[in-house]
Amino acid sequence: MALKSDRVEAYTDISFFCNDASAERGVIAVHSTGGSGVAMDDSGAVVTATVASPSGKIPAGLLLNDVVSLDLTRQHINWHRDEVQTGSKVTLLRQGQVTTNMVVSGVAPTVGQDAYFGVNGKLTNVSTAGATSSGVKVGRFLSVLDADGYIKVDINIT
Repeated sequence: MALKSDRVEAYTDISFFCNDASAERGVIAVHSTGGSGVAMDDSGAVVTATVASPSGKIPAGLLLNDVVSLDLTRQHINWHRDEVQTGSKVTLLRQGQVTTNMVVSGVAPTVGQDAYFGVNGKLTNVSTAGATSSGVKVGRFLSVLDADGYIKVDINIT
């Protein structure tokens, strides 16, 4: 489980498709390609959650769905687990608070530190500044890691 149920979803976005083979909710999805205009049903409006290097990537939001690749002729999507099929629209949290365990291993954020997205969309307290990015802040940590590896984060991606 990547997200606990105690969360505040102030602003979500359902404008983007996710073509990843699989992705776990709780990671930061980044823009892959852009749609034109409003792009609500534009197949060019795509985000990806598997990012090898966050440098130069623009965050779109925190993924609130599990992306799965299923043979829908044999089994159905488990809607109670917020699963969506590969290539479907996903719900992205743009502003709100979540409790997640999607934190880069080896970092120990403290209360009030800025949250950045790191490798594979996981959260970190280390800015990943590169040649094309100054380290994009995606929020602020509101707690420290608990015994199970969960942390409360205020997400603010505008």
